[in-house]
Amino acid sequence: MSTGTDLGMPQLPAPDYPTDVRARLEADAREVIGRYPDSRSALLPLLHLVQAEEGYVTRTGVRFCAERLGLTTAEVTAVATFYTMYRRKPSGDYQVGVCTNTLCAVLGGDAIFDALKSHLGVENGETTGDGKVTLEHIECNAACDFAPVLMVNWEFFDNQTVESAKRLVDDLRAGRTVEPTRGAPLCTYRETSRILAGFPDERSGAVDAGGGAGHASLAGLRLAKGDTGPARVGPPRGAPPLGERPPEHPSSHDAPQPTSASDPRHPSGPVTGGGRGPATDGRPATGTTEEGEE
Repeated sequence: MSTGTDLGMPQLPAPDYPTDVRARLEADAREVIGRYPDSRSALLPLLHLVQAEEGYVTRTGVRFCAERLGLTTAEVTAVATFYTMYRRKPSGDYQVGVCTNTLCAVLGGDAIFDALKSHLGVENGETTGDGKVTLEHIECNAACDFAPVLMVNWEFFDNQTVESAKRLVDDLRAGRTVEPTRGAPLCTYRETSRILAGFPDERSGAVDAGGGAGHASLAGLRLAKGDTGPARVGPPRGAPPLGERPPEHPSSHDAPQPTSASDPRHPSGPVTGGGRGPATDGRPATGTTEEGEE
């Protein structure tokens, strides 16, 4: 009689793919492996390949990669569990990642993430009941000048708010067309995984879709190349354009913002030239002398 106690028995070997699926994957795997002088270098794209088959990296997928590359399943599992782009359980068609790293968080990312959890009725890493959306917080999207940023299947949705994020996930669940701020049109997570495995994106116009860096991202590069023209900033979020907008996709928070260091109304007081406290006459704020004596 079963006691319900987990005795820690090892799992049986993973089942194999059906014959037709395995034959198709083997043909794709040969193409991927042929790109590398050392076959084990193909592990990352092969993991994307098997993820494209079932929507996540299954034990069967791990076994397939190990057999094709002459590795152990432990070696493959170590890589699959290290990188967050590989899923380890069934998930939705659309992975909605909310950046909660510092800049996105303080500009609204934390509020967006909390609102979406409540709106969708899921927690971090969970999937909606209809299998459409998996919600998770992610680290820096390398798009800080467009914070707060969401990514859906690794495509950018910039300058988000709580309301725009809610509309986004509602449209995804309803099957309505959703256009990223920049980059290729959306496709499902499985389709995205196949593209990441290195296979062509056959969708019309997808390859030509623009996804370059924005105006604020390239400011330093322009200065390095000798551009000494007047500085330009984008209008604050929600404000109408001021004059002619730059042709590049603008940041929503380039305009100077009050901070504790520059706002005399802040409880800490303005920072002086010496950066030593709220005193405005250059003297130390605590009553100590410049020599540190009481």
